[in-house]
Amino acid sequence: METPECTIELCPDLILDDVGGAFGMGIAGGSAFHFIRGIYNSPAGARLSGGAEYVRMNSPRVGGSFAVWGGLVLSFACAMEYARHKEDSWNLIFAGVATGGLLSLRQGFRVSRNTALFSGALAALTVGTWTAVDKFTSAAQNDEAFMDDAASLPSCVHICQVLGLSVPETSFGSVAGSRCWFESGKKESEDKSSI
Repeated sequence: METPECTIELCPDLILDDVGGAFGMGIAGGSAFHFIRGIYNSPAGARLSGGAEYVRMNSPRVGGSFAVWGGLVLSFACAMEYARHKEDSWNLIFAGVATGGLLSLRQGFRVSRNTALFSGALAALTVGTWTAVDKFTSAAQNDEAFMDDAASLPSCVHICQVLGLSVPETSFGSVAGSRCWFESGKKESEDKSSI
C-alpha cells in the first residue's frame, strides 16, 4: 500500500511558528536587556525592583516588534516562493528588503529605501553565512562518515582496497588474503623459531 503524497503547503504553519519563535526571542532578549538597563538606571535601594519594572514595561513591546518582523519576513518569503515557484536564497533576501522597507515606510520614502537596502544587505549576509555553515558542516559530516568507514575496516586493509584499485602481490601472499604484509612475516618467523 502506497502512502499518498502530501500536497499541503506549509507556509501558513511556518509563518505562525516563526511569529511565535520571534516573539519568544524578543521577550527573552528584551527581558535581559531591559533588566540590566533597569538595574543601571534605578536608585541604589531599588535596583532589583527597578529592573523588574523595566522588564514588565518594555519586554512585551520588544517581543511584539520581533513577532511582527518575523511574521513579515516569512510572509514575504512565502509570497516570493509562490510567485517564483522556487525555494532558494533569493526569496529570503527579497523578504528582508520588503520587510525593512515596509516597516519604515511611515518615516518617508528616502528612509524606507535606505532601510530596505540595509535590510537586504543584512539578509544577504545572513543567508550567505547560513550557506557557508551548511556547506562546512556537510563537508565535516562527509569526512566523519569516511573516517567511520575507514575505522571499521580490518587493520591490514591496504589503501588500494579502500579506493577499489588492484592490490599488489607480495612475496608473503596477497594483501587481499586473510593476512596482511606485516602479519604474514610474523607468522612465518614464529613458525621458524618454533622448529
